[in-house]
Amino acid sequence: MKLRNSLLLLLTATIWGVAFVAQSVGMDYVGPCTFLFARSLIGGVVLLPVVAVLHKNGPSRAGETPEEKRQARRILLIGGVCCGAALCAADLMQQIGLLHTTVGKSGFLTACYILIVPLINLFFFHRRCSRLVWGGIALAVVGMYFLCLTDGLQVNIGDLFTLLCAVLFSVHILVIDHFSPLTDGVKMSCIQFFVSAALAAVGMFLFEKPSLGAILAAWKPVLYAGALSSGVGYTLQIIGQRGMNPTVASLIMSMESVISVLAGWVLLGQALTARELFGCALMFAAIVLAQLPDRTAPRAAE
Repeated sequence: MKLRNSLLLLLTATIWGVAFVAQSVGMDYVGPCTFLFARSLIGGVVLLPVVAVLHKNGPSRAGETPEEKRQARRILLIGGVCCGAALCAADLMQQIGLLHTTVGKSGFLTACYILIVPLINLFFFHRRCSRLVWGGIALAVVGMYFLCLTDGLQVNIGDLFTLLCAVLFSVHILVIDHFSPLTDGVKMSCIQFFVSAALAAVGMFLFEKPSLGAILAAWKPVLYAGALSSGVGYTLQIIGQRGMNPTVASLIMSMESVISVLAGWVLLGQALTARELFGCALMFAAIVLAQLPDRTAPRAAE
C-alpha cells in the first residue's frame, strides 16, 4: 500500500513539474487570467465524474439529521470558496511570474512553500519549528541568492511574483489543512476549481481581451494544465496521501521542482547557468532538510 501511494505521489510530482512547461507555453496564446480561467474550469469539470462516483460508492449519510446535513454542506462550501480564492491568487502570481522567468526557476521558487508554511505556523499560530526547518530556511535563502540575484544584485520581477506565489500557496496549504478533516476533500477540490475559474474570469474580462480562437489555439497546454495538473494531479495527491507519513509525502511531492527544471531544459531548451544550477541544488537540499524528522526534539517540531 505504501509503495503504491509513494508511486502515486511521485506521479503527481511529475505531472505538476511538467505543468510548468504547459503554463509557460500557454501564455504564448492567452493572458495569465484567461489561461487560469480555462485551466480551472477544466479542472473542475474533470473532477465532477470523480465526485459522482465517490458519492455513489461512499458511506451512506442516511442517519444524519437535516441540521447536520446543512452544516456539512455549509462547511464544504466555505472550505471550497476559501481554498478556491487562495488557489486563484497563488496560480495567478505563478502565471505572471512565468512571463518573466524560466520554468526551472519558477518550479524551485514555488517549492519554497515547504519552508514558508512552518514560518507562518510559528508567527501566526505559535507552532514551533524544528532546528532542521530553520536550517532549511537559511539554506534556501542562500540558494535563492544564487538562483535569483544577478551579478548586479537585481532580482528579476518574475522571481518576485513567483516568491509571492509560494507565500500564497503556503496559505492555500494551511486552509486545506484546516478544512480537509471537516469535509470531503475531493468535493472541496472540485468547488475550489470552479471558484478559481470564476475569480479568474473577472480578471480576464477586466484586464485582458479573451477570445475563443486564442483559447482553442492554446488547447494543448490548457488541456494538460486543466485535466492533468489540476483534475488528475490533485485527485492523485488526495488518494496518495492516505495513510502516508506527511513528511514523506511532502518530500516526494517536492520532486516537482527538480522535474520542472528537467522539463524546461528538455522541452523548451531553457538551460540554467552553473550559478543558477548551484542555487537549485541548495534550494532542493533545503527542501529535503526541512522535511527530515528532528530526532533530538521530536515534539518541539509539532
